[in-house]
Amino acid sequence: MRNQLNTFFTALMFFTRIPVPKKIDHSTDLLQKSARYFSWVGILVGSIAAGSLFLSHFLFSPALSVLFSMIISILTTGAFHEDGFADVCDAFGGGWSKEKILLIMKDSRLGTYGVVGLIGILAAKLLLLQELLLQMNIVPCCIIYIAANSFSRLMTISIMQQYSYVADIDTSKSKPLANRKLTPVEIVIAIAGAFLPFVFLKVIFLLAIIPSVLSGIYLGRFFNKWIGGYTGDCLGATQQVCEIFFYTGCLLIWKFI
Repeated sequence: MRNQLNTFFTALMFFTRIPVPKKIDHSTDLLQKSARYFSWVGILVGSIAAGSLFLSHFLFSPALSVLFSMIISILTTGAFHEDGFADVCDAFGGGWSKEKILLIMKDSRLGTYGVVGLIGILAAKLLLLQELLLQMNIVPCCIIYIAANSFSRLMTISIMQQYSYVADIDTSKSKPLANRKLTPVEIVIAIAGAFLPFVFLKVIFLLAIIPSVLSGIYLGRFFNKWIGGYTGDCLGATQQVCEIFFYTGCLLIWKFI
């Protein structure tokens, strides 16, 4: 059990700014195993954001409540996934060859495509969550918030399992993760974390995973076509896009089914 906790804390340390016990180190072995807990980290990040949304809705309008929860979520992760999404927008928007795409993706500067992409995806998240909050009660909305964060991180694991890592592996901070595929048991642990929030939702909301899965499949094939695999930034972009499509699916289910 202690080893599992250490592995979970390693994933938490890697993907968030949440304090972890000081004894947790940056060992390659733990980091390689931590992917099994990506979806569980998503539950924690989603719960923090959903808790902020729940408390804020007693005091503020739906729009402000969602905005505050998004800010809390970004502060929790250090904009880790948003940064990856922006880099992907810049790279694939401005690059027309594998070498150029990877070169742009390494550039720490933010370009026009990245700015436009960030504005677009943050606006989409704000409007979708606001619409969900207006359409349904606060409790199911908060659970959807958590489910979106956990399931979207499972989709990053899917890409890691199917494709090869193509960035400069000697300098990348994702190097340990890229060197190892998950075992069947580890995949089950990741899937369990992704689907745990659905226990508290109506069964019909399982349909919301369809657009999320389809978007993840498309992105995986898109990345593989252009650069022959994925990078850490590609995983961050996948998480953001799959989260958006999950909210979209939930909204369509609530309105039309």
